[in-house]
Amino acid sequence: MKQVVWHRGVGSGETSVMRSTRSSRILLVGSSGGHLAQLLALEPVWGKRDRFWVTFNTPDAVGLLEAERVYWCYHPTNRSIRNLLRNTVLAARILWRERPSVIVSAGGGAAVPFFWIGRALGAVTIFVEVIDRLETRTLTGRAVAPVASHILVQWPEQLALYPNARLIGPLL
Repeated sequence: MKQVVWHRGVGSGETSVMRSTRSSRILLVGSSGGHLAQLLALEPVWGKRDRFWVTFNTPDAVGLLEAERVYWCYHPTNRSIRNLLRNTVLAARILWRERPSVIVSAGGGAAVPFFWIGRALGAVTIFVEVIDRLETRTLTGRAVAPVASHILVQWPEQLALYPNARLIGPLL
């Protein structure tokens, strides 16, 4: 398994950084909007690595990811068993083809099947809890926590929600 280490740049103002072997292929998966914005804020992590994205085909995502390799998934994911099943089939196909060694998500229902199948295929799974949830875990956080290799939180208050999490500080 590839070693993955997150740390906060002390005094440098940089966001959280992941160090792993150069051969790592990274999948960044999540909903568009704020979840996508938080993944984009991790550019120091993925900027020079082989990567691809899975998100919703929405105007913001199309514009922000125009220079990236993207797979579009089905939405809405909230309370839609049909789209969960469709995204599970999509996740199996994409993960089998791409074989990422690291999967990173800042949430959204799209991430759930990718985390479960990805972990079964041996990928390191990294979940970043969203910046605006301080009192309860997100539905995605609850769904992926059992298979998350690492859970990262942005506020000290979130450590109570995820006892084994690491604090990385705000991304936005």
